[in-house]
Amino acid sequence: MRAWRASATYDGTRPLRSWLFAILRNVVIDEARARKRRAVPTDESGADGLTQQHGRHPAEVERMDQLVDEWVVHEALRRIRDDQRTILVETSYRGRRYADVAGELGIPEGTARTRAFYGLQALRLALEEMGWNL
Repeated sequence: MRAWRASATYDGTRPLRSWLFAILRNVVIDEARARKRRAVPTDESGADGLTQQHGRHPAEVERMDQLVDEWVVHEALRRIRDDQRTILVETSYRGRRYADVAGELGIPEGTARTRAFYGLQALRLALEEMGWNL
């Protein structure tokens, strides 16, 4: 419904998918803020651990936020070049050394570092296109 209501704001200069992701992100943020405002009180002892309406635990809310973040990063990674994505996943996510990844790919270590540098720039741009300001 939000996309339909905001259709006049779509200018066509960026991909429709990015515009929709930005709307989705805003919906998730609005919902999280609304839940914080609707917090239900705990029992007298305060020991039940429930802080949100519908009995949501803080850890559960945090996990939902983490899942949305993972989904957004996954989508942004999908939008960058394969060679850059490979380097970023191997070095940043899996924690491997540049020299090891470069040797496995058959490229110089400097090339791996350059791909990581430009990959991070491309990732930042992809996230900004999706409505995330870093």
